[in-house]
Amino acid sequence: MTEDLEMIYDEFKSSNNKTLNHLESELSKIRAGKASPAMLGSVMIDYYGSMTPINQVANINTSDARTILVQPWEKNMLGEIAKGIINSNLGLNPQNNGEQLIISVPPLTEERRRELVKRAKSEAETAKVGIRTNRKDALDLLKDLKNDGLSEDLCKDSEDEIQKITNSFIKKIDDLVEVKEKDIMTI
Repeated sequence: MTEDLEMIYDEFKSSNNKTLNHLESELSKIRAGKASPAMLGSVMIDYYGSMTPINQVANINTSDARTILVQPWEKNMLGEIAKGIINSNLGLNPQNNGEQLIISVPPLTEERRRELVKRAKSEAETAKVGIRTNRKDALDLLKDLKNDGLSEDLCKDSEDEIQKITNSFIKKIDDLVEVKEKDIMTI
């Protein structure tokens, strides 16, 4: 039975790590006033009829803290890439110079910073819901073990262990969002 319990814990931790990684990925897309190639990570381009991530059709670099440069591997893709960036609702307006796209990242206003903090907190709440869902799944597996003959004491101890794991992941989420909030609100 203890092997089954260890398997439940490992599976639970693995699911929670995936949730945490997803949160980190989503938080990296929220810009904090500085230009970053990761800001364009979610942009999809119509590349000869199929939707393709922008980083598979172009090099993306930053020349300074306020400018992103997008250099397509095929010059005839400049228009499609610009259209993809505009349609991504990132609030960015690329300028085409015939060779590459130059994107000036505007400084954030106080109001926009507050909106970004709200978005970060919303992403964190979604991650917490994911952690709680994972906890419910782990507790359901534990209930199945109890029906198969797991003792009351062992079952109670296992529930406590699952709650400790849950609390540790919730704290990690709160810490991540706190760091991101400081990053966003720092001018």
